[in-house]
Formats: sequence, structure tokens, C-alpha cells
Amino acid sequence: MSQQTLPGVWAFRPREAHRNHRFVVGLLGSGIGGSLTPGLHEAEADRLGLAYTYRVIDLDALGQPAEKSAALVRHAADLGFDGLNVTHPSKQLVQDGLDELSPEARILGAVNTITFHDGKTVGHNTDHTGFIGGLRAGLPSAATGSVVQIGAGGAGAAVAFGLLSSGTRHLVIADIEPAKAEGLAARLASHFPDSRLSVTRTDAVAGSIQEADGVVNSTPIGMTGHPGVPVDPDLLHPGLWVADVIYRPLETQLIQAARRKGCSVLDGGRMVVGQAAAAFELFTGIPADAGSMLATFRQAVS
Repeated sequence: MSQQTLPGVWAFRPREAHRNHRFVVGLLGSGIGGSLTPGLHEAEADRLGLAYTYRVIDLDALGQPAEKSAALVRHAADLGFDGLNVTHPSKQLVQDGLDELSPEARILGAVNTITFHDGKTVGHNTDHTGFIGGLRAGLPSAATGSVVQIGAGGAGAAVAFGLLSSGTRHLVIADIEPAKAEGLAARLASHFPDSRLSVTRTDAVAGSIQEADGVVNSTPIGMTGHPGVPVDPDLLHPGLWVADVIYRPLETQLIQAARRKGCSVLDGGRMVVGQAAAAFELFTGIPADAGSMLATFRQAVS
């Protein structure tokens, strides 16, 4: 995570850069044998001349239940790992194996990056910085004063936190389960008293989209195996930017529909790369080049 921090957001100071250190990091999750994350990290480390090994800790391959996630974190620390990335289904379950949580991870209730440093195991969340950093890089002129977000799950929590931290003053959170959207809004509201959070059903966003600067899809709808669009494409209009957190495929049906409507678009690749770059810096203390990592990512997915 960059040392440029958002107002009110706690800054983790990464380890002092040790270019002669042999880094060992890993990814903990289920069904992750085909993850692109190891390649992103190792290619960036090669570019920087670092000795860097990235291991996959796949619960399925190990025959371990998700409930073993916290124990595996402690085991990795004992084995001398420098850190772990964490994905489904372990983002909540690893917390029992940690000494500390960054304020962002505590608010979001999810950890996607863990550092082992100075005898402490600390959980972080770089998904929110990954999204907002990708938005700024991919759509640098996009206004974010009023945004409609579809989806209030784990990805939605990170997107909402990122938007509010970066200055969104009116965030509409829509979900097919209104109670989930209400829960997320309530969890975030006290941390962003200068912003207004509204909640609605996904099928009742027409008026909000008409008045918004942008729309973000943070649901699985549109990813491989879950085809479709999260909102009626007829609601999209020129002048609106549209972002998707999905990166498989990059060109989701929503992104395609938004292009046809004349909207500026942002695919999910930027978020993947952004969170990976932030995690890389947490592990090594050395800033990653998000542009180089994005090139590596696009080459891999093509």
C-alpha cells in the first residue's frame, strides 16, 4: 500500500526494503491452482531483481477444510514466510490466526493480505486500494461524487470503502437482498459522516443511475459460469462511467453493453493488479510498478 494514505485511513509502514532478502510468500484459498497472482508477483520481483518465491496453499489440494485457515496462517509464519495473500473462502476465517488487523480490514471484516514482520502477524485489506487505484489510473477524469454500486458482498464492501475514502459523497448500494445492503451501509456510515449512503434493491436503481456519475458491478454476475448483466443495459447512458470487478472475462456483458451506450468503461483487471501491487509493497517494502504488472496480467489473460 502506498504511503500516500486517504484521510482517516491508518497507514501500515512496510518493512525496510531488503533487496538481499529471499522472499517467500503465498496464496491461501480454495481451488486456486489456476490463479494469476503468483505470476504477477514473481514477474515484478524479477523486474526488480529480487529473490522471490510465490507458493500456492490450496485447501482443496491439501485436503483441508476452510476452518483450518487460521492454523495454516500460523504454520506459514513458523515456516518463515514473509506474508500471504488470502482469497475465498478464507478472508474471514484467517482472522483467528492474526495478532492485529489494520483498521480497514477490521471495518471490512475481511483480510486479503497478511504480513509476518517483527514477530507480529497482521491482516490487511488491499482490495479497496486496488479498486480505487485502478479507477484513478484507468479513468483518471471520472467524477466520483455520486456512484451506484451493485452488490454488497465482500467485493462490494471493498469497493464501497474505496469510493467513500476517495471522496464519494453519495453512494447508492443496491443488492437483491436489501438487508445485506443495509448492513454494509450501517457498517460504513459512522466512518464516513460527510457522505450519504442510500440502499435500494437492484431492480429499483433506475432513478439513481440516471443521476449518478458512475456505476460499479461488484457482484459475480457476468463472470465465467455466471453469465448475464447485473442491471438493465437500457438504464446506461452516455456520460456515465461503468466499472466491473470481474476479470474473467475482462469483457463482461456489462462492459460490452456500456461501450455500446457510449460510456467510459473500466474492466476488472485494474483492481486485480492494484491489490496485487499493494500487497507486493507490504511484503517487500518496495513499491511495485502497477503498469508493468498490468502488462503481465493482460499478457496472461490473452
